Amino acid sequence: MKQKFNLGKVILTALSVLIALIFVTPVIWSLAVSFQREGKQIKNIWDWFKPPYTIENYPSIIFHSDVPTWMLNSLFISIISTFLVVLLSALAAYAIAKIDMKGKGLLYVYFLLGLMVPGEATIVPLFITANKLNLIDTYPGLIFPTIAGSMNLIIMITFFRGIPGELLESVRIDGGGELVIFTRIVLPLSKVVLVTVAIFAFVGSWNNYLWPLLCSMSSEKFTLPIGIPTFAGTYTVDYVRPMTANMVASLPAIILFILFEKQIVTGITMTGVKG
Repeated sequence: MKQKFNLGKVILTALSVLIALIFVTPVIWSLAVSFQREGKQIKNIWDWFKPPYTIENYPSIIFHSDVPTWMLNSLFISIISTFLVVLLSALAAYAIAKIDMKGKGLLYVYFLLGLMVPGEATIVPLFITANKLNLIDTYPGLIFPTIAGSMNLIIMITFFRGIPGELLESVRIDGGGELVIFTRIVLPLSKVVLVTVAIFAFVGSWNNYLWPLLCSMSSEKFTLPIGIPTFAGTYTVDYVRPMTANMVASLPAIILFILFEKQIVTGITMTGVKG
């Protein structure tokens, strides 16, 4: 039996392929440029893709630049920040969603109002506070301001409210405390939302630009979003080394996506459904 021709499906597929090409083309171009030799004469865009090629740019960037240091800084800050965000958000969300206490409704509204405040509006008092606490140009100073976030908390509260209260109450009747309920019941049932929040927290910390720009004063504390523009600014004529640095800097994010592709897609899909 012949399948009915679906014009809408064809248009949607073609549009999806076109959007994918738009996003992939700069990556392909950057990869091609990173394998070129410095000083190569470029007359048109196609010259970037023509041989001869070389891989000597990558050892030069890895062993004779600050890019690996910036990458390690970004990884360290992002991992610690993600762990603290997930832990503290889960604890706070459980208290608001599942523990009877006065004023938790107002507290929930307070965090909702926090979504309306742009991060740029708090950057000046944040810098003054961090400076008085001697946290400027330190790892704690780069990590602590990224921990608090209303969005991650709201996502967890919404999910925790969907866990049956009867299940938690039965554990309380059997003598289980709140810590037992949280660690043995709530967390195992919330793996999807934990992964979702972890993804958002890691990506947000990895791509954070404004606060590391203000907080990190020495190149040893630079993260990739701060270091790469500084590195690229020293090579205004040639594109090869800056593009090689960009490709090296993108490797951790690419590897993480390949390893956790299923969890990332599931987490983002769940967030879209739950709202």
